[in-house]
Amino acid sequence: MPSTTDATPSPSSTPGSGETYGELRAQLDTLTTEAFRPELSEIDRQPTLEIAKIMNGEDATVPTAVAEQLPAIAAAIDATAERMARGGRLVYAGAGTAGRLGVLDASECPPTFNTDPSEVVGLIAGGPSAMVTAVEGAEDSKELAAEDLDGLGLTADDVVVGVSASGRTPYAIGAVEHARRRGALTIGLSCNAGSGLAAAADHGIEVVVGPELLTGSTRLKAGTAQKLVLNMLSTITMIRLGKTYGNLMVDVRASNEKLRARSRRIVSLATGASDEEIEAALASTDGEVKNAILTILGGVDGHTAADLLASSDGHLRDALDTARTPRTTT
Repeated sequence: MPSTTDATPSPSSTPGSGETYGELRAQLDTLTTEAFRPELSEIDRQPTLEIAKIMNGEDATVPTAVAEQLPAIAAAIDATAERMARGGRLVYAGAGTAGRLGVLDASECPPTFNTDPSEVVGLIAGGPSAMVTAVEGAEDSKELAAEDLDGLGLTADDVVVGVSASGRTPYAIGAVEHARRRGALTIGLSCNAGSGLAAAADHGIEVVVGPELLTGSTRLKAGTAQKLVLNMLSTITMIRLGKTYGNLMVDVRASNEKLRARSRRIVSLATGASDEEIEAALASTDGEVKNAILTILGGVDGHTAADLLASSDGHLRDALDTARTPRTTT
């Protein structure tokens, strides 16, 4: 079975950075995500409904913990959008659950925002196979993180987000340290205060969710917190980059029947046009939702819509303003 935490080694693995098991255990004893809760020591004796209520109550505390970090999250998003606007990439790096969450967020950007798969990338310690099977020792290597980033051809325009519930995972810290040496923007997302990961990054985000229902199982509250923050990071960055029009996904990639139907619904919601107008607009723009909206609301043809969007860096509102501005003659 895959590991459910992002930092705790198995008995057979070797602690990273020359640590002894005693030193690592002492570190874990200081982490709130690893704390033992004696009041839950007999939870296995409780009725199923009572356990579900307790767990639901625990989960309800996560958004509050995230809210306390909103200023730090917003600052990281603005800095990320600035780098990506000039061609940089967003790269997540983590181990175990944290790594899987990064890969998940990255994989959802192409269909949602029509990004190229190379624009938002998820790196997990141990490689793709670690998504389903634990790769022993991979999370303990800073060098492996550096190699993975070098394999991407990291540049100073890129953004690297180290993700680790404990905030001490060598792979995540190594990714941030290496990226920072290369001049890339770095973000450290953890669930413990005063973490080494946050200290290593340009932007530290520490969502302190407290001890888990099951001691040390950071796939629970910590995993939920990380998912919420990653949702914000990618989604709001894409909003800043003009990938939406209001709350409509105007850059959605219509790669299946459901998304083709959604594309038509988005054009309808944005324009109020008839089905006939929508079909004609999509036909004139090769199915590009944003372009189709511009042809209808801006009163331009498909070629002009493409040119206007190109000159406005893909921002539909700016392109609409240009299309609607009366042209003066000399």
